[in-house]
Amino acid sequence: MEIKLLKSGYKNEKFYQDFLDDKVNTDEYISDESVNINSIPDIPVYLGNFKKSADDELKIEEFSTMIDILINDFLDLNEDIYMDELFWHSYLCLYKRDYLLNKYPEIKEGFNKFKLVVIKDFDWENYLYKAVLAAKYIVEAGEEENKDKYARLIMENLDIYNYIIKYNVSKNGNFVKNILDIIDETGLSKLLKSKIKDSSRTDLGKDERYGRRVMFEFNKSYPVVLSPMLDKEELKKYVFKFLSYYYDGDLEEFKNR
Repeated sequence: MEIKLLKSGYKNEKFYQDFLDDKVNTDEYISDESVNINSIPDIPVYLGNFKKSADDELKIEEFSTMIDILINDFLDLNEDIYMDELFWHSYLCLYKRDYLLNKYPEIKEGFNKFKLVVIKDFDWENYLYKAVLAAKYIVEAGEEENKDKYARLIMENLDIYNYIIKYNVSKNGNFVKNILDIIDETGLSKLLKSKIKDSSRTDLGKDERYGRRVMFEFNKSYPVVLSPMLDKEELKKYVFKFLSYYYDGDLEEFKNR
């Protein structure tokens, strides 16, 4: 199916109002460019409405659904398409209006909600972007049958995952899979999400977390440490080495799990 692409300059309140009024399928907004895809499934794009801890399981299920749809219907496209912001905003605004308004009625509250849910910048803060990369990494690692497991691990360690996908060095399927497996197998999740409390570390910011600093060290050490190419056991050694730079407690209990 042909997907028409929007012209640039659509991130404004007039476009938002025309979206609500179902008036964006016009020459005013649509360019001469298009891409062809096989199907146009409904796809969740936003998880910020799951804010209560009681909703955690629903959030994980929704993220897993996103990944499943992306693997089945989008990852066979050229990467230039499924990693393109304009493609996704065109797809959502021109072809998924009714679905979005029904699933995310908060869109009707105002332009800021529309920007947050539908036309958010396609970067690490965007839930759809997180899911696209997750789907890509799962396929790269040959773990399609375990997509639910990795969807859960990503959601349960979202702070670390966000930090990983900010940097090109660590945006690698093998690295992401191994890091998630190490966290899962060693039980490090809670510690890595914890705030660093060492007041003597004046070199750190006010809200530094152990996991973020470990990922910072991986990125800083590249290419001396070729982390994306390491197997899980070698990577695990560096996780504990970098963690020891900031955590002065006993790590043996984690290493021996």
